[in-house]
Amino acid sequence: MEMTSGTIFSAEALLRWQPAGTEPISCGDFIANAEESGLIVQIGEWVLRQACRQLKIWRDAGHPALKIALNLSPRQLEQVNFCALLAHILDEAGIPPTALELEITESILMQRSDYNLAMLTRLSEMGIHLSVDDFGTGYSSLGYLQRFPVHSLKIDQSFVRDIGQHQNDTALVTAIIAMATSLRLGVIAEGVETLQQAQFLMAHGCHAAQGYYYSGAVPAEAFSELIGDQFEHTSRLHR
Repeated sequence: MEMTSGTIFSAEALLRWQPAGTEPISCGDFIANAEESGLIVQIGEWVLRQACRQLKIWRDAGHPALKIALNLSPRQLEQVNFCALLAHILDEAGIPPTALELEITESILMQRSDYNLAMLTRLSEMGIHLSVDDFGTGYSSLGYLQRFPVHSLKIDQSFVRDIGQHQNDTALVTAIIAMATSLRLGVIAEGVETLQQAQFLMAHGCHAAQGYYYSGAVPAEAFSELIGDQFEHTSRLHR
């Protein structure tokens, strides 16, 4: 959400496992096993295809500027043919690389290998937006942010949650925003749940956010209604 205008500009694809006859299982409960077993590579490819196809549906329905974000596993990045595979998936879905954002972890930056640098540079050169997810929870340095072709930082929700309650977390949030601004990086706050948090973030220069204050995680059909309602509201304002 662009907080000042209230515009939904992107969606983050979140994976749920739906065993027959039971409630959906959150990705937090099975992704670690998928990473360890190597299944994350096949799962990741499936998610990329589904997310890109869904984005094409939303764009064709009247939201041509909408983007989608997905988490990128280090194991996916290790695939020698990953960039070619991704280019094929984008072409197959009929969406431009600039519509896709891949979220990487600080651990990928910390590995600092020439291979990781080359792969991320190729993705950036394709036009894909790269963001550092859960920023502040790892141990990356300013040197990594300068060396790797990242475009934005996502402030971890654990810091956003305690804005105004814990002095250290509040100071960390303002420091991350200031650092991103000075490095000419975008910044997005995760886990925004209250108006007070949103107001604090905007007052300190962060204007993009996601979290329950705007919407919980919803199926694709429900998200279609969210952006549809937004479109109707914007149309009425300009009549």
